[in-house]
Amino acid sequence: MSRGIIPRLFIIIPCYNEEKVLPLTAPLFLTKLTDLAAAGKISGDSRILFVDDGSKDSTWEIIKQLAAEEPHYQGIRQSRNRGHQNAVLAGLMEAKDRCDITISIDCDGQDDINAMEEMVEAYMAGSEIVYGVRNNRDTDSFFKRFTATRFYKLMNRMGVESVYNHADYRLVSARVLQSFADFKEVNIYLRGMFPLVGFPSTSVYYKREERLAGESHYPLKKMLGLAVDGITSLSIRPIRLITGLGFVVSLLSLIGLIWILISHFTGHTVAGWASLAAIVCFATGIQMLSLGIIGEYIGKIYMETKGRPRYIISERTEEDP
Repeated sequence: MSRGIIPRLFIIIPCYNEEKVLPLTAPLFLTKLTDLAAAGKISGDSRILFVDDGSKDSTWEIIKQLAAEEPHYQGIRQSRNRGHQNAVLAGLMEAKDRCDITISIDCDGQDDINAMEEMVEAYMAGSEIVYGVRNNRDTDSFFKRFTATRFYKLMNRMGVESVYNHADYRLVSARVLQSFADFKEVNIYLRGMFPLVGFPSTSVYYKREERLAGESHYPLKKMLGLAVDGITSLSIRPIRLITGLGFVVSLLSLIGLIWILISHFTGHTVAGWASLAAIVCFATGIQMLSLGIIGEYIGKIYMETKGRPRYIISERTEEDP
């Protein structure tokens, strides 16, 4: 299926403490937007929407200045920091009724903005979701490559459907966003949620560069937190693993009990406090781990039942969006 209507594009850019890099990348995004419009790929009234995720530096002041000087720039600000995923979601929901397509991308300049042209072409050819996928990790350290690879493998093994080496650089059509708005969960993991929506999708591949300025806001701690949120929000496989582990431990305990009874009645009992202590410690460790995993799910249920808003927009550069 091909499309004949030139789409209106909103580029969604989440920002958190990006005062160093935003002045460098904002003109790059604007140049790409105007080039796409000049080539007839997108509508001339397309926009760049910055989402300030409760920054503590001058990021919001920079966004307001950009919007005042150039009508293609727009901005919204969250009332407090709510995390990258919620910032992206806020931008998508803000734009879904005002555009035909969105492209979400980080503002650090690492993702190749030239891939946007391929994304738009894939949309015009019939795809409703186009994933931006890294074709290599040459710019990453060994530790970063190792942990990222294990991250994606862990997610897939835990039953979370995701695209390997895809972060949050993607094109999503307004049609998909209208359906995605029905996903009401508070604990969100966008990389695993969009595949659940369905609709035709494809991928474009690009080389990821080094950050132009500033520091990364995704250290190992946040990556681990993202993995936990993704797994517990989209999969119940850990619970099933606990059930299987409990069965195995119970079976081993039964075998041990039979061995103890046989030893007792045959008169071959010996003092074995070390082995007994090891068994007790092992069983206790399994129980604590299992309770921790179950508690993580209960915590997610607790947050979902509250039904709190996933984002709150406190300011806009345009009062009437």
